[in-house]
Formats: sequence, structure tokens, C-alpha cells
Amino acid sequence: MENVHLAVEEDDIYSGYNDYNPTFDNEELDKDAGFQEAVRTSHGRRPPMTAKFPGTAAGGRPLPSSLGTRTALTSSIGRPVTGAVLDGASRPMSAVRAAGFTSSRARGSSFDPLGQSRGPAPALEEKREDLPEEKIKLLEKKVNDLITESCMAQSTGNSQLALEKAKEAERKERLLVRQREQSGTAEQLNIDLTYAVLLNLANQYENNEMYPEALSSYQLIVKNKMFPNAGRLKVNMANIWVKQKNYAKAIKLYRMALDHISDNYKEMRIKIMQNIGTVFVLLGQYSDAVASFEHIMAKSPNVRTGYNLVLCYYATGDADGMKNAFHKLLAVPLHVHHEDKYITANVSETLSDDVISDMLMEAIKNDKLHQMERDLKARAEKYVMTAAKLIAPAIESSFAAGFDWCVEMVKSSQYVELANDLEINKAITYLRQKDFNQAVAILKTFEKKDSRVKSAASTNLSALFFLEKDYEQAERYADLAMMADRYNPGALVNKGNVEFVKRDYAKAAEFFKEALRNDSSCTEALRNLGLTYKKLNRLEDALDCFLKLHAILRDSAEVMYQLADTYELLEDPHQAVEWLMQVISVVPNDPKALAKLGDLHDLEGDKSQALHYYCESFRLFPCNMEVIEWLAAYHVQTQLYEKAIHYFERAILVQPSEVRWQLMVASCYRRSGNYQKALDTYKQIHHKFPENVECLRFLVRLSQDMGLQEVQDYVGKVKKAEKMKELREQRVKSTREGSARGRREGSAGSGDSGRSSSNGYKGERLSAQVMSLPASGDPYESSSSPKELDASYADPLGPLTERPKTGAKVRPDDDDFADDDLGDELLPE
Repeated sequence: MENVHLAVEEDDIYSGYNDYNPTFDNEELDKDAGFQEAVRTSHGRRPPMTAKFPGTAAGGRPLPSSLGTRTALTSSIGRPVTGAVLDGASRPMSAVRAAGFTSSRARGSSFDPLGQSRGPAPALEEKREDLPEEKIKLLEKKVNDLITESCMAQSTGNSQLALEKAKEAERKERLLVRQREQSGTAEQLNIDLTYAVLLNLANQYENNEMYPEALSSYQLIVKNKMFPNAGRLKVNMANIWVKQKNYAKAIKLYRMALDHISDNYKEMRIKIMQNIGTVFVLLGQYSDAVASFEHIMAKSPNVRTGYNLVLCYYATGDADGMKNAFHKLLAVPLHVHHEDKYITANVSETLSDDVISDMLMEAIKNDKLHQMERDLKARAEKYVMTAAKLIAPAIESSFAAGFDWCVEMVKSSQYVELANDLEINKAITYLRQKDFNQAVAILKTFEKKDSRVKSAASTNLSALFFLEKDYEQAERYADLAMMADRYNPGALVNKGNVEFVKRDYAKAAEFFKEALRNDSSCTEALRNLGLTYKKLNRLEDALDCFLKLHAILRDSAEVMYQLADTYELLEDPHQAVEWLMQVISVVPNDPKALAKLGDLHDLEGDKSQALHYYCESFRLFPCNMEVIEWLAAYHVQTQLYEKAIHYFERAILVQPSEVRWQLMVASCYRRSGNYQKALDTYKQIHHKFPENVECLRFLVRLSQDMGLQEVQDYVGKVKKAEKMKELREQRVKSTREGSARGRREGSAGSGDSGRSSSNGYKGERLSAQVMSLPASGDPYESSSSPKELDASYADPLGPLTERPKTGAKVRPDDDDFADDDLGDELLPE
């Protein structure tokens, strides 16, 4: 126990382990003068100072260092012991290499923690691009880059650049093959790269419509047995032959492609069979097309093939085949389930907030899958509706029985909601056959249906009654349609038309604007709104409507004419002429548009251009009295009387009871110096119109100038005719005074005075009515009576069914779009 020493509480048994030796402090090297001197000079690289003989006093010679003077300790054989001083630095008692020490440090090495004594690192060895392997690698990379650039150019629509890149890639690939052959590595040929180059080149040739070159490129691939499955490219070659309308070769290649494709690729074989059937249709070989489509419907039915099968049976006139094909079309599964599947049941229960749940449900309902299914369903409904409307008149003795059969088939299929729409189309078919009673009877059966069908039927009924000018019924059914569906643009258009007829233009404009708010693509509402603004004298707003309509209907000549007419009302004849020129570019044979151009140029003082357009209008329609009158007057002013006579004779043919045209012919003969011909013409006029004073006066003058004996006879006839004219004027004047006095005395209720007034005013009223008629050259604006307005039809399927244009007026000439009443009519939907 004497040798046992207890530890004192103040003693730390772990002391000393955390002691830090300042020798290894490299953070203070910047302030160490000795170290900095060694770095700047070669002092640190000097060999160690050793004695000539081991064990002499030279070994114990003190060496200066930055830490002070130390004495080197040596062993009996002259080797420094552990911790001895070597070159001014002691070897540490650790293996920390970061300080610059190693366990195998050579004797006499200097302290060099930064490794500056080794000098700079050697330069990297450069790649030698002149080596064959490197050249081949670079060339392969260049070919791949060119193929990528070609595809990118094609994706942006730059087909020419894509072809250039493809050609360059093909040249580089050939150079690559030659280099491999020269380097003796032909067995390492990249077959996939060659295939990609040739296929891309063929595609670019085809995109640039260079079909012979594309066929040659495809042929190179197909004939090369090194390319597996190259026979499939015969489908591409067949497509090119279809574009060149060489259908026989196309069918041959399609069948060869089928031979190269195994039965494992079912979808690809079905698509090729569809192409074969389509080409048979183009050839008119409907029986062969039916065989192809029937095979597809048996193996893998789809909506498009079913629709084509119906068309082929319709072309062959096979009623039973049409029924079977329509049944197969209805039986094609769409794989589109109910909307409830988009209301997910996996929503976390923590989402109790209705707003968050609604947002999530809305996002799910509008995803890409839902949109794709919605488009698929819409396309299938379009095919079914079109097929039903096509075959209904052909499968039974009457189209009504055919429609009834189609409706029954649709009701028992997955398209049950289309049954009501087929009924409405049946009513529209009656409309096209001018059987309005049957159409009205069918449409009235929908008054108790659901809101959508009820609104569509009421809209069509409103249009029917509007066309029959039964505006009260039209308004009633328009209101009924709006009650069923307030956002139905067709119903709003019809309601606006009724208000337009009532001359309540402000209210009509409000309905048209509401229709546009509900459906911005409703061209009928936009055009009717423009016409309403013209009635309200809001020409700038009307111009804005027609410009918007022109942006939608780029090739509509009526819209362009409305723009020209509006600019004319705005006193901008230059813009009016520009729009009329566009009208002529669309309908170059419209005589009234040409006459309007002539009128505008005449107002501008350009007589030559006015003459050109008036002559063109006369050539196309030689019965327009305004054009005839202008041309005749122009030639009279230019003293070309013989040409003027030609136009006056045409006016006589149009209006044979109008004496002034015959007088103008005689006047032209007289002015041209042909007095005998003028005299004969006046005699003929006097024979037809013996009481015409002006003709008798000219006869008297000509007889006097020519010294004829009939002068006294014509003078007596003139006096007699003038007296008769005076008596007639006095009778008319007295009649007017009597009627005015009767009105002042309040005797308008007397039957005799009423009859006398009516008889006395008959000619005056007729004259006033003639004077109030619009000029025949004004195709849009009439005098006072309201214009006829076309109604708006509503189709329950929207764009899926064909919208009828039964409201359009029937014109004698399709090119004569600028009819007097047509311009201000409101278009049907």
C-alpha cells in the first residue's frame, strides 16, 4: 500500500492529449520570417550540414530555425534519433501528411509543405485528330448532328432546310464508309446510322413533294437485306403512290407490306387494311372496299371504319347492307365511361373545404385524358348523325320511315341521347322539302321534353313562323326557347329579328349583343347587329361589326359589300372602292357590284373607269335600266350617237311602254344628221302614242325643215293635243281642290267623296309609289318598308350537325349576290 498513490481530484487523467504544438501551426506561416525567406530563396532546398566523419562535433552543430536554435541529436552510427532536427525541422510524432511529412522522407530533404520543389505539373497529352479512329468518331458525331438538325428544321416547318441537312448527312455518311474501308475496319460499319440517314432523306424528299427521289431512297432501304423489317417501309411508298393517284401500285405495295408484317402486330395490320379499303373507294370499287372494311369490323371494329362501311353500302345502294353497317357502327365500343369516374374517391378526407374540393374536381375533369375522350365521343356522335341522315331516305320507302328506324336503333344503343336530335333533323328535312306543316308538327312534340331539346325545337319553330311572317308566333316561340335556355344564341337572334321588324332597333341590338356574349362565333348575330347599327345611324359601330365579321368570314362577298356600303355612307369613297374591288375578286361576274364601282368612279370624276365598269355590268346583265341610261347619256355627251342608239334600243326592249326611250332614239338620229331616219322614227312614235305632244312638235319642226306638206296636219294635231292636255290638268287640279275641301269640312266619311277621292288620286298614288321605290343599283338600303329578315335555326348538337340555310332568299342568279333585298336581310344561324 505504500507504493499505491491515490489520484488527486484536481489531476486530470486525460490531460495532455489536447495540447497543441505551435510547430504545426500553418495559419501563422505568413508571419514566419524564416519560412517566408525559405520560400523566396533556395535556402530551404540546401543540403543538410553534416560532418566529414560520423560522430564529430559537426553533427551536434546548432542549426537556426524560425523556432530558435536547436541541437541535432545523433546516435552512435550517426543516424538522427526520433525527434532529431533535420534541415531545420523536426519529424513529427504523427502521420499527418497534410503538414508535408511522410513516413519515408528521404534523408536531407527540406521542408516543403506546398510541394513547390517538384515544379509545375506536366501538360496534358493532346489528342491526335489525325488518327483514323478519331476521324471516324468525329465524322459519326457530325452525321448524327446533321440528322438531328434536319428533324428539328422539319418540325419548325422549314422543309427546304431539312432536306439540305438530310442531303449533307447522306454525303458525310458515304465519306464515313470510305474511311472505314481505307482504315481496314469495314466490319465495324454502323448499320443503324446508315438506316437513319437514308430514312430521314426519304422522309424529307416526301415532305418536299419530290416523290421520285423519295421512292428511290425508300427502295435503297427495302432492297438492302442488312436492314431488318425494312419491308414495312413499303407502306410509305404506297402512300406516295396514293398522292400521285396511282392507286393500283399503292394497293400492291400495301399488300406486300402486309406480307412482311406478322400477325403479332395487329394494330398495324388493321391500319394497312384501312388504307387498302380507302384506296378501293377512290377507285370506285366499292365491293372490294366493303370486303376490307368488313374484315376490319370483324377483327378490330372502330368508328371510322364503321362509318366508311355505311358509305360504301350507300354507294352500292344495298339497303340491307346499310342497316347492318349502321348497326355495327352503333355497336362499336367507345371505352368512354360515365363522368363519375372523374370524381375520384381517393381524395383525402382532410380536404373538407368545398372550394379546394371543387378546384381539385375541376382539374381532374379537364385533364388530357378527359379531353381526349370528349373528342372521341364527339367524333363518334358526328359519324352516327351523319350516317343516319344519309341512309334514312334510302333504307325505307320514305325518308320518314327511314328516320323512324334510325331513331329506334339509336334509342337501343349507347347513343340514346341522339334520338331527339335525329327527330329534329327529321323536321329540318321536312323544311327542305317545303313541308312546313309536318315540320311544325314534329317540332311541337318537343315542347314537353328536357330543356336542351325544347330550346332547340322552339328556336326552329320561331324561325319557321318568322319566315312565314307570322311575327307574333315567332316571338312566342323565341321567348319559349329563351325560357328553356337563356344562353341559346339562336333564340336571342330570332328575338332580335322580331324587334327589328317592329322597328325597335335599340332593343334588337341588345338581343344581338347578348347572343354574341353567349357565343362570340355567332356570325348571324354579328351581321344583324351591324345592320341594326346602320338603321340607328351608328356607322362607326356598324363598320366595327362588319370588320369583325370579315375576320371570321374571309371570303364572304356580302360582308365585303356591306363594308363598302358603310364606307360610302361614311363619305370615304376610296375605302369603298377598295372593298368593292375585293368583292369583284371573289365574285367577278356580279353585275351590280360592277355597276356600283362605276357609280363610285363617276362620283370621283373618273369617267374612263366608270365607263369600263358600267360596260362590264351591262355585258353581264343588260337589263339594268340605270346602267343603260348612264351608258346612253355618256355616249350622247361624247357625241357618239350611233352607240347611244344601241343602248336606247335596249331600253326600249326592257320598257316598251316608256315613250321617252323612243324619243331619245329619234333625237340621236336627228343630232347625227340622219333627218329622214329621225322623221320615220317620230312617225312610228306618233302611231303608237298619238297624244304625245313632244313627238308632234318634233314632227312639225322636221317637216318644216324638210319642206314637207304634212306640216299643217301636224300643227293641228299639236293644238288638239295641247288642248286635251290642258283639260286633263284642269280636271286633276279641280279634283285635288275638291278632295282638300272635303277633308277640311270633315266629310271624309262620305262614301261618294271617298270613292271620288280614291278615283282621283289613283294615278297620283301610283306615281308616288314608283318614286319612293329604291334605286335598282342600291343593293342594301331601301326606302321605308322594313326589310325581310332571315330567322335563326338552332341545332341541338352545335357544330356536329349541318346547319340549314333555309332562311336564305332564292335568287335567279347565284352570282348576283347583291340583290336589292338581300343586303339588309339578317342571316340565319
